[in-house]
Amino acid sequence: MREASIDFLKTLVNTPSPTGHETRGQRVWLDYAGQFADETFSDAYGNCVAVLNKGGGPRIMLAAHADEIAMAVNYIDDNGFIYVRRMGGIDAAITKAQRIIIHTRNGAVKGVVGNVAPHLMKSDGEPKPPKIHDIFIDIGVSSRKDAEKIVRVGDPITLADEFDILRGDLAVARAFDNRIGTFAVAEALRLLKESKVKLNCEVCAVSNVQEEVGLLGARQIAYSLKPDIALVVDVTHATDYPTVSKAQHGDIKVGKGPALTHGGCNHPEVVKRLEAVAAKQKIPLQHEAMSATSGTDTDVIFWTRGGIASALISLPNRYMHSPVEVVSLKDLELIPQLMAAFVQSLKKGEQFKVKI
Repeated sequence: MREASIDFLKTLVNTPSPTGHETRGQRVWLDYAGQFADETFSDAYGNCVAVLNKGGGPRIMLAAHADEIAMAVNYIDDNGFIYVRRMGGIDAAITKAQRIIIHTRNGAVKGVVGNVAPHLMKSDGEPKPPKIHDIFIDIGVSSRKDAEKIVRVGDPITLADEFDILRGDLAVARAFDNRIGTFAVAEALRLLKESKVKLNCEVCAVSNVQEEVGLLGARQIAYSLKPDIALVVDVTHATDYPTVSKAQHGDIKVGKGPALTHGGCNHPEVVKRLEAVAAKQKIPLQHEAMSATSGTDTDVIFWTRGGIASALISLPNRYMHSPVEVVSLKDLELIPQLMAAFVQSLKKGEQFKVKI
């Protein structure tokens, strides 16, 4: 991966973007994607769009969500300890004994999630996993009055972990879910802008908000943009590590390429085109089946208005919704290549319809 792209990825991942409070991350994304767009804009709730070849047809939306799971200040006790509310799929058990940042109106406040030493815990049987309301944060004050001088109820909280290279092309960070997606759509825009291939379609690269709490931003921006086609990028569960059942969750490996999902919201003709494009570009693919939902923004984009021909492209991710998510940068680099090639394959006015 080129150095400028790695720098963008690091900055994007390290910039806190808690769900419902994505502004700083969206600014990083817009500044980068805007270099390769004819125009950029954002809407009322902060969904961001970068447009290339405006006026072309069909209109294709390349979409991913900008928000990360987080917590929020929910209650401050008399001794200044802070109790939290979950924002998205936070795992209370792995949040204990972590360093955190509270994002206040006056800047970042450091803290730690308290953890009772084993010596002081009751030994009546096996300890039970904590509930989110059991989690408390220590910011180094001794009273509610002192705490309220620097934080307030509603302030978002993220873990302090940042991007690092684990080994080779394997990278580790909190919240690769789903900054890898917004990275990929911006990189696809770059590849299209730098290519000499004339585009027939209008390309709308989208970084949307509040996926982790109900796929909310995708509903808003898909309705507003009225795309004919949508490619959605998100992470998927890698199953190549101990204790994960492949029979139950499928066989997805880090380092073996991006995954396509089949069924449900994934339009069969769009998926077929993606497979053909991948074969032509020699991009390895993995495959997943879905039942009722995909668990991604694709679920709400595809039924917007009269229906949008959509497909999901996923990056294998070990240890999802943790501070140590692990992905392959080689896998990640292939996703914008696949999207760019798909966009270039579109004919003027082309529509995707299920063959009856």
